[in-house]
Amino acid sequence: MAHVWRGIIREYLDRLPFTEEDRIISLGEGGTPLVHAPSISQEVGADVYVKVEGMNPTGSFKDRGMTSAITQVVKDGDHTVVCASTGNTSASAAAYAAHAGLQCVVMIPQGKIAAGKMAQAIVHGARLVQVDGNFDECLDIVRSLSEDYPVALVNSVNPYRLQGQKTAAFEIVDQLGDAPDIHMLPVGNAGNISAYWMGFAEARDAGGATRTPRIWGVQAAGAAPFVAGHPIKDPETVATAIRIGKPASWDLAIAARDESGGWIRAVEDAAILAAQARLAADVGVFVEPASAAPIAGLLAAAAQGEVPQGATITCTVTGNGLKDTATALAGHEVEPTVIPVDVAAAAKVLGL
Repeated sequence: MAHVWRGIIREYLDRLPFTEEDRIISLGEGGTPLVHAPSISQEVGADVYVKVEGMNPTGSFKDRGMTSAITQVVKDGDHTVVCASTGNTSASAAAYAAHAGLQCVVMIPQGKIAAGKMAQAIVHGARLVQVDGNFDECLDIVRSLSEDYPVALVNSVNPYRLQGQKTAAFEIVDQLGDAPDIHMLPVGNAGNISAYWMGFAEARDAGGATRTPRIWGVQAAGAAPFVAGHPIKDPETVATAIRIGKPASWDLAIAARDESGGWIRAVEDAAILAAQARLAADVGVFVEPASAAPIAGLLAAAAQGEVPQGATITCTVTGNGLKDTATALAGHEVEPTVIPVDVAAAAKVLGL
């Protein structure tokens, strides 16, 4: 009989800070595909796989951390959760809070959130507050709120978020039979790079993997504080999910980079959009712009001769392309050709 996926907490209960007695808040997150990318593999001279996190319930990797964070909120007896968000966190927090019967408050930067993500938070019943500032300033507000008022913070500064997000590394090891040589992912608030490194290290220590990968993180050039070596006051990029200038998990991300022998670099928006289009056309995976950053970074590294030949490389693509269709469709002709109800007309327009 086929195994029915039960969500990351039940699947990895022995590696997470919960027990069977806890009320687990799950929407069936995790168990996402690891898709081979043949044409990209051929170009870079390595075996490249894409970890498709847009297949999670709300369409992004955030669900892994949110099932863990909200389960702990319920365990602690809190009734309201709060987060700052560029979009995906708000969608996930709102959905999991709704499932748990909690209130959810979201602080978002005014005019800096993709419509698809805002729609998700709204339909799940979250209270949205737009702040005349950037993400980092929103995060400052919600951190202060959680310290002074009876609300639970569910951004990635909440350690339970990283506990849930580390399970993606467990899955990659399970799917490949070992850890990859290199793992790549976009870097914004830097919780995910920290969580993956934690997960790969735990998989190695438990004997599930024989090694840990080098971690290669990729930022957008207009929002690259790790590359600059200091916070960026007014970050700007088309990749809204990583438009963050003061990452909350700075020290953990630096540790992940250095301990793994990896790097964090930046790519231009044009390269991100080209990689987004390439993933859709060549691999069949539609991602939001931020998710394409690691692919752009991989292609850039290959062009510099830095990709080890024959290496196994996994790339996390963090969010579904349906979250930001306006960006994906920019510059495309979307007016369809209209023909009469006639087979000959159909054949003619197709050049048959």
